[in-house]
Amino acid sequence: MNLNEYAAYDAIGLARLVANSEVTAAELADLAIKAVQRVNPQINAVIEHWTPTVTEGTGPLAGVPFLIKDLAITSAGRRVELGSRLAQGLVAESDSFLMQRFNAAGLATLGRTTTPEMAFSTETESALQGPTRNPWDTRRSAGGSSGGSGAAVAAGIVPIAHATDAAGSIRVPAAFNGLVGLKPTRGRTSNGPALDEVFAGFGVQLGLSRTVRDSAALMDVVQGYSPGDPYYTAAPAEGFLAQVGRDPGRLRIGLLDTPWNGAALDSEIAEATQTVARELETLGHHVERVKAPLGTSWESFVEANAHIWCATLVRWIDGLSAATQRPIDLSTLEPVTLACYAYGQHARATAFAGALEVRNLIARSVAGWFDDFDVLLTPTLPRLPQAIGTYSVGAAAMDGLQWTARVFEHSPFTPVFNVAGTPAISLPLGMSHAQGLPIGLQFAARFGAEEVLLRLAGQLEQALPWNQRRPEVWVGNA
Repeated sequence: MNLNEYAAYDAIGLARLVANSEVTAAELADLAIKAVQRVNPQINAVIEHWTPTVTEGTGPLAGVPFLIKDLAITSAGRRVELGSRLAQGLVAESDSFLMQRFNAAGLATLGRTTTPEMAFSTETESALQGPTRNPWDTRRSAGGSSGGSGAAVAAGIVPIAHATDAAGSIRVPAAFNGLVGLKPTRGRTSNGPALDEVFAGFGVQLGLSRTVRDSAALMDVVQGYSPGDPYYTAAPAEGFLAQVGRDPGRLRIGLLDTPWNGAALDSEIAEATQTVARELETLGHHVERVKAPLGTSWESFVEANAHIWCATLVRWIDGLSAATQRPIDLSTLEPVTLACYAYGQHARATAFAGALEVRNLIARSVAGWFDDFDVLLTPTLPRLPQAIGTYSVGAAAMDGLQWTARVFEHSPFTPVFNVAGTPAISLPLGMSHAQGLPIGLQFAARFGAEEVLLRLAGQLEQALPWNQRRPEVWVGNA
């Protein structure tokens, strides 16, 4: 098998080859390492790689090469640096619950991918690791905060990679890199034992993939309760992979193409949204433009998130400083991270409690939407990927609230579903023909209804296929 053949398979396809003894897990691992060596210098997605421990024929995804994001997950004896000089060289003592499930599934983890510092950005451009570049156009951003995983999967290094999402960090790189990005329902996957209450329940984990069935299969192997989890959502009896390919029925689909902050859409994103809406009607669904009110102002929404995010970062940063014996200043933290740390330090407990009330208010508002429709369709993002460095212009002078507003300005459609805890998926259903860049469309459903999203996503994958598109940087290119 050569790299072009390797990269043509998704994770399920590679697992079947291993199960049928057509290729060994060790051979796939060697190919993945060669893939890193071939394209990573162009995109800076993988910050460390190693020869994985592979076990032939164990687990439903046995032998499939896999990468983990440098944040929120720990693998015993491996570094976890959170994209920060403050945590540089920090080594995990044990496997997190999610890592245990990846291992039990047979995934062959062979490295770590880039993240912005503390994941507090929708771009991946850290002082520690440098900028991660988009395989479709290396002058542009790969998104974030799971930008390294997104770029690695898009370039064909691995078919699937770990990712996290507390405000859009699975769906943003999915949109920028032409991938499938499923944000699970709160409580679907475990953040334990060390993290648990990530940003007051906003943070969830899963992965990025090139096919709907891979994201479904990954959720099947990692979903479920772990001891002490503060949230838990029961899975459908037949699992998630079984939903892909099933008829979704005639769905009521609400179309929201104006974000809650009023930002204008790039013209090609607006056009792609309308094209997908028309295709949904052709498939028999009812599509109707809706308003979907938040139940509070956008400014209140941003401020509540700033209190929760920055207060959480104070705990993370204090813990990392104690673990590494490094100071908390500009020698170890980027200016915006330090600004968020200061903002979190000065936030009153009453403000944090008020932010939780806003969280609950929005969750009830979102729940009410789905009395009127089954699925909400939005663009994943209002703009195409921007040039490397654009995002950080003026950031050094911002405080924590201003930086949160900047993050949400760039991704206004995604964080609402983290606050509400409901599932959402970004699908690469459009292309900017002028720029040669993928366009993601987001679908959201009621709490716990990933099966609705997966059935619809599977239908759209057949109607508007994307898996044969290839970026400029691709491991199969000569």
